[in-house]
Amino acid sequence: MFSIQEKVAVITGAGGVLGGNIARHFLLQGARVVLLDIRQEQLDSRVAQLRSLGGKVIGFTCNVLDVCSLENVAAEIVAQWGRIDILLNIAGGNMPGATLGPLQPVFEMDIADWEKVVSLNLNGTVFPSLVFGKIMASQKSGSVVNVSSMASYSAITRVPGYSAAKAAVANFTQWLATEMSLKFGDKVRVNAVAPGFFLGDQNRAVLINPDGSLTERSKKALAKTPMQRFGDIEELNGTVQFLCSDAASFITGAVIPVDGGFSAFSGV
Repeated sequence: MFSIQEKVAVITGAGGVLGGNIARHFLLQGARVVLLDIRQEQLDSRVAQLRSLGGKVIGFTCNVLDVCSLENVAAEIVAQWGRIDILLNIAGGNMPGATLGPLQPVFEMDIADWEKVVSLNLNGTVFPSLVFGKIMASQKSGSVVNVSSMASYSAITRVPGYSAAKAAVANFTQWLATEMSLKFGDKVRVNAVAPGFFLGDQNRAVLINPDGSLTERSKKALAKTPMQRFGDIEELNGTVQFLCSDAASFITGAVIPVDGGFSAFSGV
């Protein structure tokens, strides 16, 4: 009941660490994997890595903020593999100008970077959901999994744009889940995961000092994480696979924390 074998899974942001990790896991679980990324070099490298493992994998250069680009890719996937069963909206991230310094007031935030961050995380989820979701609606089956964040549950300092966008992703997940079920049946599902604190390329500098010790921000995050550690990126794989499988057939509109207890703990 947890199988995703032979399902066609489209993964945005697949050239990145999170997207690439989930793509590898899905491929090893027998899915047909479609990698999308705007960065040609990273995409080619990821496709080569995964093809060395065997299985079925294809890649397309694609801009998740360009509906025409998404529609062209969707048509090519359907022409090649006949259907789309899974969409994983992994593309996203933050930018330096939209991240405040420890003592920097929000009024000094770079507005242009705020707009880029909000668009990438929100529209970068909405646009693929509309394009690939339309195919799922016509099939009367499919599973969309978005990426929200602990920043959508309560305020996390210094990342206002990212927080606002991820809160909107959680809301859009619930909205689209309702829309799909009411109009296209119970086999089209939309859910999200909300990661806690995971070490990655984008946040390593603010969580780990050059000497390998924890920053003050890390200490605060771990103090509110009952498991008292950062997540390993592979610990997201099982939850995402579960949401895409028949084991989650009565789950839609859910935002699942994968956070070591961060969202449950008051800090006292």
